[in-house]
Amino acid sequence: MPRKHVQTPAFKSEVRQDQIVCHLKPEAHTSAEEIIDWDPLPVSAHAKNTVNPIRKIVDALSVPPNPEKSLIKLHLGDPTLTGKLPPCDVVTKALIDAVSSHKYDGYGPSVGVLEARQAVVERYSTKAAPFTADDVILASGASHALQLAIEAVADPGDNILIPAPGFPLYMTLCRPHGIEDRAYRLDMKRGAMVDLKHMESLIDERTKAIIVNNPGNPTGAVFPKEHLEEILKIANRHHLTIIADEIYGDLTYDGAEFIPIAELSPKVPVITCDGIAKRWLVPGWRLGWVIVHDRFNVLGDVKNGMIALSQKIVGPCALVQGALPAILRETPDSFFDNVKSVLSANASVVYNSLRMVPGLHPVRPHGAMYMMVGIDRAVYGDETTFVQGLIKEQSVFCLPGSAFSAPNWFRVVLTYPEEVTLEACHRITEYCGDHLNAAPLMSELEILNGDVSPVLEDEGCPAADEIDFDSGSSTESGESSVESRAISPV
Repeated sequence: MPRKHVQTPAFKSEVRQDQIVCHLKPEAHTSAEEIIDWDPLPVSAHAKNTVNPIRKIVDALSVPPNPEKSLIKLHLGDPTLTGKLPPCDVVTKALIDAVSSHKYDGYGPSVGVLEARQAVVERYSTKAAPFTADDVILASGASHALQLAIEAVADPGDNILIPAPGFPLYMTLCRPHGIEDRAYRLDMKRGAMVDLKHMESLIDERTKAIIVNNPGNPTGAVFPKEHLEEILKIANRHHLTIIADEIYGDLTYDGAEFIPIAELSPKVPVITCDGIAKRWLVPGWRLGWVIVHDRFNVLGDVKNGMIALSQKIVGPCALVQGALPAILRETPDSFFDNVKSVLSANASVVYNSLRMVPGLHPVRPHGAMYMMVGIDRAVYGDETTFVQGLIKEQSVFCLPGSAFSAPNWFRVVLTYPEEVTLEACHRITEYCGDHLNAAPLMSELEILNGDVSPVLEDEGCPAADEIDFDSGSSTESGESSVESRAISPV
């Protein structure tokens, strides 16, 4: 529809030193209606298609908590918010030194300064998976590293395999580009190990990569060596690149061992995405990296593509880059040991408390910062009803599993002081006792009909003394409101 013509306002200009100053002077006959009579500017298709499923979850949790009880926010994936896990003094000093030096006040290379990339090499390059500084691209957090990898390997119409339950950012990064995210199942009855047959069944001629998250968010699963090798065999058979999301890396406990997938055989091309957010407890510093393991010389163009993509932001924060060498070299093992101890103690509290509650089915983790708990919907209703009730009656916030493509589950964080975690478990137990009705618990067959389903027995992840983490074998057979910034499932 034609719009009424709006006459461009007249103006005069003058020069003041290095500036050109324009003085707008509307014509006398231009009405206010004509000046503001604009059509709304439509959002781009790319922005419109950029959707994080957590938004819907935020809306569902926007219910008032019980004002008589203090808030316990077990849904927050930010380890800095509980007060139990401050960053190491070495890390803080490294950043202060970088600021004081004034060496990092200006722009640097878009891939990151050499000394920072070399520090990544020194810490993570191994005989089984060697790489050089030229194979490292620094990013604005591991999430940005994942973005670089996804955008560089796939075109519209291609597909990438992602885990379910899994980190929702994977689909958020794929869909605006017309890249299909295909979810392979994690078997929650087997400690959230990959359903290998299902994974392989999803592969076709348009599959470009498999994202492997180990240790896992939200499951806390740590894949044993043998299991990772089975995944690599699938990738090798189909000539697929692995995108390894290893942001939780060595954050394992209770006997579990983290093994970087790039170190194992069969050797396939691997793009490792990592950073300092979780293990060093500084997620707000936004520094991550991509490591390109270019087996068979097939990732040369992809690496150049990621370098080009990195130029969009001209590299991550230069100050944190300047601090990175000291962070990686000087943080003592005792710091990481303390973090693991806190996570292990909290995991034991939650698992041992909630496994005794009828209709709840926790899966014991061995890594990352989270635990998943299955809900018997015949007893408590669906997960939204359950988590809303916890907020309204007990002021306990948990993150519904649908945020991770896992309906009838919820996720809790394990980063609080142990006494707070214990209080949260007491409240959850009280809530369940108040709402336990006469309906029978669901049969296992009913439960397994769901896409990602809880188990009736408290099998969870096999106990640490039941798994050989080298071979992968097991003794088992097969405040008053929630703001969107405070619920991001990182």
